[in-house]
Amino acid sequence: MKTPTFKQRFQYWFDNYMSRGTGALIGGLAVLSLVIILIAAAVIRFGALAMDGESAPSFGEAAWMSLMRTLDAGTMGGDTGPGFRIVMLLVTIGGIFIVSTLIGILSNGLEERIEQLRKGRSLVLENDHTLILGWTPQVFTIISELVAANLSRKNGAVIVVLADQDKVEMEDAIKERIPDTKNTRIICRSGNPIDMNDLEIASPHTARSIIVLSEGSDPDTHVIKTVLAITNNPNRRSQPYHIVTQIRDPHNMDVLKLLSEKDTVQPILTTDLIARVVAQTSRQSGLSVVYTELMNFGGDEIYFKQEPALIGKTYGDALLAYETCAVMGIRRADGSVFLNPAMDTRIEAGDSIFAIAEDDDKIHLLTSRLTLEETLIQHAGNDAKPKSERGLILGWNRSGSVIIRELDNYVAKGSELLVVSEVDDLEGQIRRDVGRLKNQKLKVMKGDIRSRELLDELGVTEYDHVIVLAYSHLDVQEADAITLVALLHLRDIAERDETPFSIISEMLDLRNRELAEAAKVDDFIVSEHLISLMLAQLSENAALKDVFADLFDPEGAEV
Repeated sequence: MKTPTFKQRFQYWFDNYMSRGTGALIGGLAVLSLVIILIAAAVIRFGALAMDGESAPSFGEAAWMSLMRTLDAGTMGGDTGPGFRIVMLLVTIGGIFIVSTLIGILSNGLEERIEQLRKGRSLVLENDHTLILGWTPQVFTIISELVAANLSRKNGAVIVVLADQDKVEMEDAIKERIPDTKNTRIICRSGNPIDMNDLEIASPHTARSIIVLSEGSDPDTHVIKTVLAITNNPNRRSQPYHIVTQIRDPHNMDVLKLLSEKDTVQPILTTDLIARVVAQTSRQSGLSVVYTELMNFGGDEIYFKQEPALIGKTYGDALLAYETCAVMGIRRADGSVFLNPAMDTRIEAGDSIFAIAEDDDKIHLLTSRLTLEETLIQHAGNDAKPKSERGLILGWNRSGSVIIRELDNYVAKGSELLVVSEVDDLEGQIRRDVGRLKNQKLKVMKGDIRSRELLDELGVTEYDHVIVLAYSHLDVQEADAITLVALLHLRDIAERDETPFSIISEMLDLRNRELAEAAKVDDFIVSEHLISLMLAQLSENAALKDVFADLFDPEGAEV
């Protein structure tokens, strides 16, 4: 092997040194400047060089004169004496080279630093912030809700978003969709939430709550891995984490329950939630609007409050103890929730009431007890025997089987349900997922729900309620377009035959909401929007999970 030459070795050393960064380059220029100054000072001192009419300066004075000419080229304008001028000219030329190079290095270093910041890899040093892991269209709704929730915080709040996306693109998208973030600061960082090293960038150990979004081709697996990266982190905190997320497959709920032993992990089973909302809305028109109002931070919300003055009194007394809010139930000291319990239920020490109010500062006890005119109370129950119903489901997605099971808990025996969809082998799939129905007779038919001819043949006006589901295997916009076409036909049929029937539709994109309203649909449910609202609510108050669970349970209290 040929031995490298001195030139090659020097070139190799120089290349490595140049690649060490801005600090090393500035240090090299400083050393070069010092060498030039010392050499010039030595030549002037030992060569006895001086300006005309002056004695030769000392070594220190010569060094100072060289330094001044290195920094300012105009200083040599007053130099005299041929030898002295030549030396100072060389020093000035060296100084021009060094200063110009320094400016270039500083400029490049600043650009590199800005570029590093644009990459979003710098460490977040925040406390008590809300951390959002992942990037989906849900992030805009969640941030909007958290901004509204943070208005009551006097010192403001911070939301940190960590996702495998470009930092600048995330910031631009958020600014476009949410131009005014009030007293909330939004910080975006680029990184993979599954990677523990990337996760450290967002400071999860100081966050008050963490929202894990489901993304990718296998969203449930992504969620589980992200939660594991948080809870099994070697640098984890001793206090429990408050993690809110969503799961599609009910079989994966058991995995997250195992992770809830040390931490508060609250998964939302999305198919179950949407199915229950759809089923209940089909029973009461307008219920979707009520649920949306309950779950957003724009209007009245659910608040918990301990009232020592109510200890020993009954739930019935608590209902009449407030004027500016509506009491919903009792939360025991052990965390158990009772929505609309029996009127004689006693409120004990450590219990809290939870109520719907405009704000938490609006929950005040009345100074005097309200008088109840019992003679004005009228029985609102219906003693008539429930009648069988006919239901129609158009379209299909993973929530369909759960909707059928939920409807079976509400309808009378002998009711009929027809499912029309373009999905192949749907009947076998439904039979496997749903099992035996106790109150409904199920029929499945294949067809294009956009076809006016098909809808006329079905005689949709003969059904008590029609549910239109968005196809989950299609693109979001394509699925919503099919839903909108079906809605337009259904509304036209209802107006033509002058036979109103309830229509409940599921939308995937919130931006298509206005189009659905233009179709005059009775109730529409934007599934991703509703899930986003619940994620935001639970991130702010973990106790709401049991309240919502009871509210959507067929055997629990309902609106």
